[in-house]
Amino acid sequence: MKTKNWAVSAGVAVIALCLTVTGCSAGGTAPNTNTNGVSAKADAALKEIQGKVLSKGPHGEVPASRNTVALTEAEVTQIKAKGATAAIVMHYAGNDWATAQVNGLKAEFARLGIEVVAVTDANFKPDQQVSNIETVLAKKPSIIVSIPTDPVATAAAYKSASAAGVKLVFMDNVPNGLVAGTDYESVVSADNYGNGVVSAHLMAKSLGGTGKIGVIFHEADFFVTKQRYQGFTETIAKDYPDIKIVKSQGIAGPDFAGDAQKVADAMLSQNPDLSGIWAVWDVPAEGVMAAARAAGRNDLKIATEDLGTNVAIALAQNQLIVGLGAQQPYQQGVTEADIAAGALIGKKAPAYVALNALPVDHSNVLEAWKQVYNTEPPADLQKAFVK
Repeated sequence: MKTKNWAVSAGVAVIALCLTVTGCSAGGTAPNTNTNGVSAKADAALKEIQGKVLSKGPHGEVPASRNTVALTEAEVTQIKAKGATAAIVMHYAGNDWATAQVNGLKAEFARLGIEVVAVTDANFKPDQQVSNIETVLAKKPSIIVSIPTDPVATAAAYKSASAAGVKLVFMDNVPNGLVAGTDYESVVSADNYGNGVVSAHLMAKSLGGTGKIGVIFHEADFFVTKQRYQGFTETIAKDYPDIKIVKSQGIAGPDFAGDAQKVADAMLSQNPDLSGIWAVWDVPAEGVMAAARAAGRNDLKIATEDLGTNVAIALAQNQLIVGLGAQQPYQQGVTEADIAAGALIGKKAPAYVALNALPVDHSNVLEAWKQVYNTEPPADLQKAFVK
C-alpha cells in the first residue's frame, strides 16, 4: 500500500488555462473582447477558494477536516485487536469515483486489520440497495460504509442495521430520520457545492464570460448532486451575468451517459448558437461529448465534476472538456474507514467531514490524477496529453 498524506490537501494549484476563445464554425458565439478580464476574474476566484470547503452538511452542519478523525498508532493497535469486519454498500459502481472510494476503503481497512466481507452495487436502484443491506446484515459485519440511493426508500434498512449494533458511516448522502452520533457515526463528502462553483468559473473562463449554455442535472432526491447544480448555477448567475442558461434538464439514469447524450442532442438541435453544456458528473459528460461530436460541434465547451478517465483524456487532449471540479474519492474512502474504525473503540467523530474541491483543467490534469486516485496517471492519459 502506498504511503498516504493524512492531512487534507490544500488543493491542486490553479494554473492558467491559456485558452483563447475563438469564433464557432458550427453555431457558437462570436469572439469576446473581454477574455483577459474574465480569465483574470476566474483565476482570482479559484485562488480565493483553494483549499476551502464551501458546502454545509445534509442538516446544515459546518464541515470538519479529515485531520480531526485521523487515528493515532495507539488507536490503530486497539482497532487491530478487535478482529472486526466491514461491508461496503455502494449506490452505483459504474465509474472511477466509486472504484477509487472502494480502493481507499479497502486499503485503509487492511491497514487497520479489518476484513471486508462484502462490496455491493445497487445500480442506483433503491429496492436493490435495500436487498443488498439485508444480505450484508446476514454476514454480521461490525461496520457498514454506504451511500444511500434514496434517503427515504432506504431509511428503514439502515435503521435496522444501526439497531443491530453495526457502526454506520455514510458517503455524501444521509437516510431520512437517522441521527448523527446515535444512528450513524458521520457522513464524509467532497465539497460538492464547491465543485459546482469551480466548474462554473472554469466554464466562464473558457467562454470569455459570455454565451448561451445548457445544464444537465441529476433528477433525483440526491443531496450532493443538488449541491453541485446549485453551486454551478448560482455562481454563473452571480458572477457571469452575460452567460445565459437557456435550457436545464434532468436525467435519472441508470444509463446516465446515454440519457445525457439524448438531452444534449436536443439542446444542440433546438439551440444552434449554444456555446457550452454543464453536466453533473463525468459519465453524463461523456454523453454530452458524444452528442457534440455527432453534431460536428467540436467547439462546444463542456464543464463537469469528477476526474473520470474519459473526461481526463479529453482534458489532456484539449478537446471539448474545458474544466471540472474534482473530488478526492480515495482519501474520502480512507477517511470513512478511519471514522468507522474509531467508532469501534468509542472514538466520536464530527457529524460531517468534507474534503475540498480540486480545480482541474488541461494544465494540471496529470498532477490532479495523482492526488485524486493516489496513483500515477494511466499510460493512455499520459500519452494523450498535448503540451
